[in-house]
Amino acid sequence: MMMKIKCLLLGLLIFGKINAQSVSAENVSFQMLQQPKEVIDANSRTFRVTVTSPYNLTADDVIRQSKEDFKNEQANYTQTVANSEKEFQQKLKDYDNDVIKAKEKFALESEEFKKLSALERLAMTSENKNPKLVLPNKPEYVKPAPPVYREPNLNDYTIMDNNVLASQININGFTREGSTVDIILDIKNVNFQDNAGQTYANQPTKMVIKVNGTEKINKTFFTEYAFISSSPSNNINKPAQEKAHLNKVIQFLNDFINEQYGFITVSKSVKIQSVKNKGKYDDLARADIYVTTNLKKLQPMDKEVNDMALSNMQKGIDIWTQTLEKIEYKNPKADFNAKIAEFIYFNLIRLNLALNNKKDAEKYLNQFQENQIFMKLSSDDERELNSLETQVYRK
Repeated sequence: MMMKIKCLLLGLLIFGKINAQSVSAENVSFQMLQQPKEVIDANSRTFRVTVTSPYNLTADDVIRQSKEDFKNEQANYTQTVANSEKEFQQKLKDYDNDVIKAKEKFALESEEFKKLSALERLAMTSENKNPKLVLPNKPEYVKPAPPVYREPNLNDYTIMDNNVLASQININGFTREGSTVDIILDIKNVNFQDNAGQTYANQPTKMVIKVNGTEKINKTFFTEYAFISSSPSNNINKPAQEKAHLNKVIQFLNDFINEQYGFITVSKSVKIQSVKNKGKYDDLARADIYVTTNLKKLQPMDKEVNDMALSNMQKGIDIWTQTLEKIEYKNPKADFNAKIAEFIYFNLIRLNLALNNKKDAEKYLNQFQENQIFMKLSSDDERELNSLETQVYRK
């Protein structure tokens, strides 16, 4: 009995020790600057864009064309009515022929039906398969309405010229006060193509980029036909679809160019864990404050503020790494045991991955794996560790 009581007390002490090290988590959102594939010197970040395209449409052009179309409709209205009457007369002739064919078919089926036995006729009638005279609907003439002028919806049209298109291309962190990066774009018309009742489109777009006079990129995009609509091309609003496709091209070009040379601000989130309890873990609480508050202070476009935030964040990272030196992996009752090491390693790996410091993330992952034998990871922790390993080793 005394042995059971001792075991129970020991269990409660261990449970209390584990509770004293309960860990909480916070998802911290922050922004950082994504480095381009090719970094241009800060003093030379200028660019120029030259565009050639078929687009030179103005709002006046659209309205003028709309009025001309209306005048043509008015001038052709008499002929339109005459054509509709002629088509109607043809439909009437077709209708008369269809009536004759329907009656002939009914007569033949009726003769065959009479040849059947009474039982067979009864069975077919009960199944509604007995002959029936089905006559086509007689066509009715609807006179075309006189043309009515409607102001065109300018939002459906690509109202711009080459200068406007050039102004829509930007490189983040660069100015247009020079031509260190010289971008030359040749954008062709949108071509629509029908396939199985659906509409596809392409718009060949050539991009040449020179940096300090040296050609770096020479590519052509959007040559393949891509899905546009589940309706055929004669049933779609082509001006609106062309405008949407051109916007898609411009967006793609901006993304591509900025990935190569621009400094893009990206939003990120990282999970940071901390020990809830005070006292022996005050340093770890301070580390949590250093890291989380300074993550939120990051200003991608303000180098001075950004450097200060990273410097202060390092104070928290230093506390974590110093605490790892105190870990007693084989002593679960220790204040700084394997459970403390577990959350610190997770923090260090997550944080360095979020800050694009893969080398440091891999270093702490290797240390984590060396000591993992002393840790009791939950199934969720195991899954996260596998995910972090994938991110670290992915090239």
